Amino acid sequence: MRHHVPLHHPLEPFFERAAQSLTTALSASSATTYQATFRRFLRYLAAQHPDVCRLDQLRRDPHILGWLAELRSSIPPLANISLILRILCLHRMLEELAYTEQVPTLSRLLSRQDVPRRERTLPRPLLPEHDQRIQQELSRRNDLFSNLLLLQRHTGMRIGECVDLATDCLLPLEPDQWLLHVPLGKLKTEHWVPVDSFVCQIIERIRSLRTEQNVTSDGFLLPRFRCRETLIRSLRKTFREAVAAAGITTRLVPHQNRHTYATEMLRSGVTLPALMELLGHASPEMTLAYLEITQPDLQREYQLARTHPRHMAPPPRALPASATARADLTSLWQALDGARHVAEMFRRAVPDHRLQRLLARIGNRLAKMLAQLQNQKPTAK
Repeated sequence: MRHHVPLHHPLEPFFERAAQSLTTALSASSATTYQATFRRFLRYLAAQHPDVCRLDQLRRDPHILGWLAELRSSIPPLANISLILRILCLHRMLEELAYTEQVPTLSRLLSRQDVPRRERTLPRPLLPEHDQRIQQELSRRNDLFSNLLLLQRHTGMRIGECVDLATDCLLPLEPDQWLLHVPLGKLKTEHWVPVDSFVCQIIERIRSLRTEQNVTSDGFLLPRFRCRETLIRSLRKTFREAVAAAGITTRLVPHQNRHTYATEMLRSGVTLPALMELLGHASPEMTLAYLEITQPDLQREYQLARTHPRHMAPPPRALPASATARADLTSLWQALDGARHVAEMFRRAVPDHRLQRLLARIGNRLAKMLAQLQNQKPTAK
């Protein structure tokens, strides 16, 4: 973890210990966020309230409210998610200090109302023409980074998962069937996803480029010339260069390849549960944030549902006219079946729940009578 220059604030040792306690089992990036949060808070106190030197001097107004106002007035402005993370980090540290330093008032300095609502994440797939031009440019470049970006586009992986792919990530199942082992990612899970021959060709191309460059095998598909973060920055730079070379002026990021892949799979008929597995998501809400559903998609789904109307009620049967009905078992069975159908249609339309339950019981009785009569029909003359 990066070492910072001490602030020489009287409260710094307390917040330092609280941050270390909370981030013991967390990643290095989470520890950095906690460090940056309390350091910014202490710098604010030192500049605006230099008289605060003890934890029991902290008050919601003006210390906490002033710091929140300072966060919201940052130039350039903080992203909404960054603002949420900083408020939550300070709240957890204050709760930790309230317990360890026996200052109960610290846990009440921040409340749920101080945390802004998360912005609704909208899907950001690439426009079809942009997607095609970027893929053509990456194929033309045909280097390690460009091929890895093509691999990300056609598998929907996160860019960090692409960097961590192993050399032997492909598993052949049957002829023309392969599985790709996606390593531990953002959610600390790993999974296998099916891939086609085009993805296999991209992986073989990356392996051949490694051989041409005489890169020693280190277990990773993309050689680790430097640290992992440097590789991710290089991939993002390559993507920006490909976007510019394709003549696209819109600001695009590699993660939009993942949104494009998810939307493409949806339009190809992949169901939501299967798409969750492909993307490695833990909940349907996460997957829905990646899907762009347009009016043509709605029309296609609607027409498909119309061709398989399982949800619709069966068509009503024609009831025998009283004048032409015969006094036999078949006519009795048809009359009871028609009455059961009318009762069911009426039950679905009536708003009264008590009447609905009554009609349901009547329908069940008619169904039992029909079943008994069905057994008698072969013996009827």
